[in-house]
Amino acid sequence: MRTTRNITVAVAAAAAVALGASACSAPSDVSSSGGGKKADSSAPLTVAASPTPHGAILNFVRDKLAAKEGLKLEVKEFNDYNLPNKVTEDGQVDANFFQHKPFLDTYNKKNGTHVVPVVNVAIEPLGVYSKKVEKLSELTAGNTVSVPNDPSNEGRALKLLADNGVITLKKGVGSDAKLTDVEDAKGIKITELEAGQVAPRLADVDAAVINGNFAIGAQLKPSTDALALEKAEGNPYANFLAVKKGNEDDPRVKKLAKLLNSPEVKKFIEDKYTDGSVIPAFGAPQS
Repeated sequence: MRTTRNITVAVAAAAAVALGASACSAPSDVSSSGGGKKADSSAPLTVAASPTPHGAILNFVRDKLAAKEGLKLEVKEFNDYNLPNKVTEDGQVDANFFQHKPFLDTYNKKNGTHVVPVVNVAIEPLGVYSKKVEKLSELTAGNTVSVPNDPSNEGRALKLLADNGVITLKKGVGSDAKLTDVEDAKGIKITELEAGQVAPRLADVDAAVINGNFAIGAQLKPSTDALALEKAEGNPYANFLAVKKGNEDDPRVKKLAKLLNSPEVKKFIEDKYTDGSVIPAFGAPQS
């Protein structure tokens, strides 16, 4: 990418943070350290994002829209669901774009962080994929299905499996389900993996529930490859732009929020993701 810095393996310096098998060095040119510190409104706004679709959307804004608003935008890509919030809290980046509200709420509670949503942008429906069966009804006792291991996405995944008859959940349990809420797995083994590892290890299991962005990154087409797809209508899991609390009024953040909810971005999403894997979902985040 042009101004996007890809995450690379780095072993040295206290400025590096672990990212599974890779690491990301803390940028030296970040303009604000978070926590409400007044930022230079003329400095670049650095945003952490997962590559697809979040990075792609941000790159479109950077290349086509930002200059007209007087915004200098830099994008840092992460193939991880924990580091973007960490570097946002630490002030290594100014904002992030990769997550939904249930995930952020869980992360903040667990880590004592103070990241808050700014504006909703898009929804990426979860899907069930397989390289070994053509229908979910073909899954039988002894088969293995992998799901993301973070609480919010695992709950969504288990609900999707239950909605499609693969498992049965305890009565009254919904998208907040845990493995202990599985009442009947019909002999199917449910395994947990870090969300970014589910798609790369699809061939190792009989089926897997994969987040939309990771499915796209693995060249999977939700509309044709998914054996079951989470419904977008009424879906509360919109992904949003987020910052450390106190930075919501940064003029650069406000400019980016406006652009991310613009007609141009809506058209970009609809034109690029024609299979419905990413759907515009503009507006204020869930409180």
